[in-house]
Amino acid sequence: MAVMGIGAANWLKGSGTLLFSFRTNSIPAVVSSSTVVASRSRVHYCSSTFSLQHQKTNNTLFSSGVNGHKIGDWGSQITKLYFNFYCTAPSNVSVEEKDSSGEVVEEDEESKMRKIKDAANSLDIRVGRIIRAWRHEEADSLYVEEVDVGEAEPRIICSGLVKYVPLDHLQERSVIVLANLKPRNMRGVKSNGMLMAASDASHENVELLEPPEGAVPGERIWFGSADEKDNLPDVATPNQVAKKKIWELVQPHLKTDGASVAALGTHCMRASTGVVVSPSLKDANIS
Repeated sequence: MAVMGIGAANWLKGSGTLLFSFRTNSIPAVVSSSTVVASRSRVHYCSSTFSLQHQKTNNTLFSSGVNGHKIGDWGSQITKLYFNFYCTAPSNVSVEEKDSSGEVVEEDEESKMRKIKDAANSLDIRVGRIIRAWRHEEADSLYVEEVDVGEAEPRIICSGLVKYVPLDHLQERSVIVLANLKPRNMRGVKSNGMLMAASDASHENVELLEPPEGAVPGERIWFGSADEKDNLPDVATPNQVAKKKIWELVQPHLKTDGASVAALGTHCMRASTGVVVSPSLKDANIS
């Protein structure tokens, strides 16, 4: 038997309710419930159990299986079954997980951090090298930097570092760049990225993060162990970063540890040749 679906992928990504309808091409059939409504869940594709039966023989032609998560046991009937899937809530609507008694299941910290780590690794964070930097002509607190991030042309990035970093300390300096933010117009200069820095609690001391020695401009930065380099997700587009608020989700969890190593929780921030560090700030926030 064959199955066709409309909208199922969007439902599995996060929309709240799924309605099933069906038709067959050759036999009369009835479904055990006139409308099947399934709520999205982490484990199961649907939370309802339902079946499709032959009207005359009452033989089961299709069953969704235990708790509705086994879909595809079609038996021996020669026919086609067509399912239509209708999303009735937008994909950004959150759905609470519930146990068998209907109680809301709290997501454990390990699961939360796994999701945050996946989000962090969808950020396009790269090694960069400042080619030259100068004071912004229209903003006393801003520098403008021309930064090599491994692309055909350097990027122009504005940074509010005038109070914290002398201009001559920026020239030809290796830095860490967040590269998939939407461009911003900063007092007449379009800034296309952000230099990442550590700061203490009072925000009186700010230091640019530094890539390990040997890292080259354009090289991707990730969070995790060295052997995770080849299994990273695709980077999100700037629109996705903005729409899903990925940076807002990740940034509160970025800090330096007691050895000034940049990290997301327990996951070090690293390039192919080693870890990313702040020159001296320990237990500092990163932004």
